[in-house]
Amino acid sequence: EDAPRRYLPIDISGEHLEGAAERLRADYPELVVQPIVADYTMPLVLPATGAGVGQRVGFFPGSTIGNFHPEEALSFMQLAARLLRGGGMLVGVDLVKEPSRLHGAYNDAQGVTAAFNLNLLRRANRELGADFDLDAFGHYAFYNPLLQRIEMHLVSRRAQTVNINGERFNFFEGESIHTENSHKFTVEGFRALAVRAGFRPGPVWTDEARLFSVHWLHAPAAQ
Repeated sequence: EDAPRRYLPIDISGEHLEGAAERLRADYPELVVQPIVADYTMPLVLPATGAGVGQRVGFFPGSTIGNFHPEEALSFMQLAARLLRGGGMLVGVDLVKEPSRLHGAYNDAQGVTAAFNLNLLRRANRELGADFDLDAFGHYAFYNPLLQRIEMHLVSRRAQTVNINGERFNFFEGESIHTENSHKFTVEGFRALAVRAGFRPGPVWTDEARLFSVHWLHAPAAQ
């Protein structure tokens, strides 16, 4: 039978993870849901599969792999290859595309991405005792074709001083906080990364416009 026997969601936020696990248990009562509170970029130990459980399959959806620095992406993939020996991994990967399309996606007219970016300052105010004036920073995102990545920044609209957890930080007008990168890949480039990490690339699925891809990767043989 191809149905999964057990699901091990991994996330650093325990409260969020347990809530999601409870909903999954309700929707799939025959599936064992065993959440693991951990940083999945760091070495971790998964419960043994046990006799007759079958192969271990990793699922890394969306395009989260693109938020890693290239060296971090390689380290994460190497970690996954070790954890998933004898099985494989399904990975979502955003692809290189026309810069104008990328610019439009990260500078949407509805301001969704801008609000997401500025939420970093809102959380700093709430959780770190900072005093950022959100109106004093503007969202700025652009595609860097040489590094094949979107860079997201928050640009100071004026000279200002911000207090964060008892420390003072001075910003001059036009200075930016580099908040996030979103790396894009070619299909061939990501398959090469997978090989470097120890995987054997399998099938790749893309939409008709080749905007996004899903990769099946064979993990190394079980030891």
